[in-house]
Amino acid sequence: MPALAPTPAELVPRIRAWARELGFDGVGIAAADLSTAEPGLIAWLAAGFHGDMDYMARHGLRRARPAELVPGTVSVISVRMNYRAAGARDADDVLADPSLAYVSRYALGRDYHKVLRNRLQALADRITQAVGPFGHRVFTDSAPVLEVELATRAGLGWRGKHTLTLSREAGSFFFLGEIYADLALPADTPVSAHCGSCTRCIDVCPTQAIVAPYRLDARRCISYLTIEHDGAIPEELRPALGNRVYGCDDCQLVCPWNRYSRPAGIPDFDVRHGLDAAALVDLFAWTESDFATRMEGSAIRRIGFERWLRNLAVGLGNAPTTPAVVAALRARADDASALVREHVGWALARHGGSGGVPGGAAAG
Repeated sequence: MPALAPTPAELVPRIRAWARELGFDGVGIAAADLSTAEPGLIAWLAAGFHGDMDYMARHGLRRARPAELVPGTVSVISVRMNYRAAGARDADDVLADPSLAYVSRYALGRDYHKVLRNRLQALADRITQAVGPFGHRVFTDSAPVLEVELATRAGLGWRGKHTLTLSREAGSFFFLGEIYADLALPADTPVSAHCGSCTRCIDVCPTQAIVAPYRLDARRCISYLTIEHDGAIPEELRPALGNRVYGCDDCQLVCPWNRYSRPAGIPDFDVRHGLDAAALVDLFAWTESDFATRMEGSAIRRIGFERWLRNLAVGLGNAPTTPAVVAALRARADDASALVREHVGWALARHGGSGGVPGGAAAG
């Protein structure tokens, strides 16, 4: 006689155990009703804080309505996975050396989309084995999902003032993923917030993109400008980018809770190609073929070679003036891309024009 399928209450502990076996560092259950999050989403979109991310406006309130995105959804399984590479060069040391390229710590290893998606599907397959076929869909930053809201409701942490999920046990250096399911699973209890009066994340933001606690203007955010934005980076914001060429971690680096962050438990997020402390001039010398080969399997490859060069040009414009920096910029002054040429021209002007002054400092 076949074994009876577990009840929802019996299934949840098994889901937690399977998730741990698959490398997830936390798992929780949230109900699919996010109606109370709709006003905040509407206000954020109305303010234009999503910038060029038109898909956010197109999807509108579907982001807060899981059952509209995946019909039949009544529960969401939310997971987190630590990504901090244990052997990476200290982030503050890299930011302090303007000759180096700072890459957001989450992008130093394999593309998290692939890593989490495969493991989430494996978790869904385990559930199928236990209860039979069920309606579901897995997400990893790949659709209109309010992942921080869901993680908060699932008890994985609270929303910090920088808008990221914070955990007392793990800080914020982790990825989130979800399984939308038509299973009526008992929801977890949200945890209380523990930011208190701290405003370090707001105060440190190089471009003041955190316009108020829990409110981010993506149009000023360095992560948005270097990754999502496909046009020219606003000239008035370029100096504030410093050497940050892909993303920005400043709001996380100053957060007191990240003293409890933990390194990744799987090797997928180990540093590749020395991206934890590569020289700006070395990266700027890559050919498009070099970029495609070395960024294979990396989240960075998604922005394309043109945006990569654009970002590096800004970093070089903010670097101290040296013969190597000026030579690197001159070598791309006639780049085929108008976008790259414009940013290279700006960078050369920061070094005193086409010639530069070896040994001098970049303009402030």
